[in-house]
Amino acid sequence: MMVKTVYQDFFRFSEPPFSITPDTQFFLNQQSHREALNTMLVALKHCEGFIKIVGEVGTGKTLLCRILLSHLSQDFVTAYIPNPFLNPEELKAFVAQEVGADYSPDMPAHVLMSSIYRKLIQLNRQQKQVVLIVDEAQAMPRDTIECLRLLTNLETEKKKLLQVIILGQPELDTLLARDDLRQLKQRIIFSETLRPFSKQGVKDYIHHRLASSGVASDIISSAACWLAYKGSGGIPRLINIICHKAFIAAYGNGSARVSSRHVAKAIVDTHESRRIGKLCALHYRLCTPFVAQ
Repeated sequence: MMVKTVYQDFFRFSEPPFSITPDTQFFLNQQSHREALNTMLVALKHCEGFIKIVGEVGTGKTLLCRILLSHLSQDFVTAYIPNPFLNPEELKAFVAQEVGADYSPDMPAHVLMSSIYRKLIQLNRQQKQVVLIVDEAQAMPRDTIECLRLLTNLETEKKKLLQVIILGQPELDTLLARDDLRQLKQRIIFSETLRPFSKQGVKDYIHHRLASSGVASDIISSAACWLAYKGSGGIPRLINIICHKAFIAAYGNGSARVSSRHVAKAIVDTHESRRIGKLCALHYRLCTPFVAQ
């Protein structure tokens, strides 16, 4: 259960609209997110090997993981790694436990791999597809990445027994560009990049979250949405932080509508805000006339 915000009752929200906790209810199927989701679903359907999704901090990679999991049928067996800073043995132990293979901490490495292979074969005979989803993959140690590649060597004559989706920040591309990881890079069949929202996308995103919380979109002005775009650069997590603070500011003033003044205050108060957004926030009276253009 979500904790109420200080302004939730004041604005009559059914639940907090701008929480930074990933919530599938608030997923907005914008273009790059839609493309990434469709790519993953199609690749999994055709039993391709590696799939890579890259996005800046706060672009919604974890939420996309949860949306994907909600789309997969009972024909899939899934294992989700939110923190991949594991050594190779920990990775194999995690996979074994998630797929239901025989496992004990004192198993020799080759015995553990054989156990995983037997279980994957069994699941394949039951018409089950096994998918391993690795979030924040840029943090995975090099030796663990190589172990991940070796796990995908497990296959029948016709299909891979384990499919892998890796999601990470742009540093993941830098990591995979290393010569000693070129074998894994060659196995990446599909790759997508999550892009920040456009100006219209930010407005749609804010309105979508308000509607999902049971409130009309006119509770926030168009100028305020434009300024939120400037301050966030279209990054969903930053939009949430700025809007949350803006609603607190409006609540503190007893205002029933969020204006650019409230968003400007939120941007200045948010260290991660974009520089252009802070400049516009400090001089918002000069910037506002351009909103209608």
